[in-house]
Amino acid sequence: MKIIVCLKQTFDTEAKIQLTDDGKISDEGVSLIINPYDEFAVEEALKIKENMGGEVVVVSIGKERAQEAIRQALAMGADRGILITDEALEGGDEYTTATVLAKVIGNMEYDLILCGNKAIDDQSSQVAVRLAEKLGLPQINVVTKLEVSDGKVVGHREIEGGSEIIEAPLPAVVTAQKGLNEPRYPSMKGIMQARKKELKKLSLQDIGLEPSAVGASGAKVKVLEYSLPAPRKAGKIIEGEPAEAARELVRLLREEAKVI
Repeated sequence: MKIIVCLKQTFDTEAKIQLTDDGKISDEGVSLIINPYDEFAVEEALKIKENMGGEVVVVSIGKERAQEAIRQALAMGADRGILITDEALEGGDEYTTATVLAKVIGNMEYDLILCGNKAIDDQSSQVAVRLAEKLGLPQINVVTKLEVSDGKVVGHREIEGGSEIIEAPLPAVVTAQKGLNEPRYPSMKGIMQARKKELKKLSLQDIGLEPSAVGASGAKVKVLEYSLPAPRKAGKIIEGEPAEAARELVRLLREEAKVI
């Protein structure tokens, strides 16, 4: 079983977002992690490999620092990693990301592609479904239980008021949802072995794509401006007797907050 996992490096969920002088998001001093939903995908790939044998390859697009996330996946048990990194990719969107991934993965052997159902930074939930469309593959999204056997994959997903079971032939694209599994921590042995595993770095030239097609100029969505939310206003403390304070609270909710 040859499994490819698409992985993105994102800001830590506790990171404080700051903007640079030119209005871009700064990553200076910020802890970066594997996108948690992609981590579920990595864990599921490793479980399938342990049960059925095979190989797990992690593919990521990002800056040089994204090697850290790939190395963590290798320490968890993935066999090798691929990082597509190129300055021309700056300003790309979900369309360009899927285009690059499809170009790389389309030249690889695979039975199953696993992705997180969304990234915690942009939460667009677009890359995996666009990738499946470009590769002409069936897809099952937001999966909380996965079964693979006899050339098919069966995904269980939660829907309003119940659950849904979807079957698709392999190869297929499946996106992971919280609850699919509990990602393992890399062991010391795994961390040491990860240093010796292959991590190939590719540029756009290496994969045969023109920067104009997948960079900012090729993006379908362009970010015009970033802005931080307004600082939260300080709360009010209403003092006095309980009955009087309650009347004042109701007045403020009705006249100022306008919620009643």
